[in-house]
Amino acid sequence: METNQVAANKSDKIKLDFKDSKYATGRRKTSIAKVWLKKGSGKIYVNGQSFETYFKRDAYKMQILRPFEIINQPTDYDVRCNVTGGGHTGQVGAMVLGISRALLLFDAELKPTLRKEKLTTRDPRSVERKKPGRAKARKSFQFSKR
Repeated sequence: METNQVAANKSDKIKLDFKDSKYATGRRKTSIAKVWLKKGSGKIYVNGQSFETYFKRDAYKMQILRPFEIINQPTDYDVRCNVTGGGHTGQVGAMVLGISRALLLFDAELKPTLRKEKLTTRDPRSVERKKPGRAKARKSFQFSKR
């Protein structure tokens, strides 16, 4: 019975033809998104699944569609993305940066529009490391006067 489920899960992965596509990489926190973009009908696949099934929250779905809505072409491109590392928030941020960079490879005149919305800049914020003698990065242990 388990073999049927494994076979079904393997068939969920969709084979996509992205021969004449543009490639870009996006990063956010510890996530890395490899993005392939081509002219198409607005389909977006993340790790072989539709992005609606991969990302459950509506906020994530809106963020991914944002670069296309800003350039007023919400259904002109197909996206294939492989995302690794981090959580969903970091993965979405990495995807948005990768999509924006790939759009610039199609049309360099979009740069001022995307830059105004801060979609072409990598977000440098990441988790601060824990320091010795402290509970977390900045939190200290409870102080006892006596």
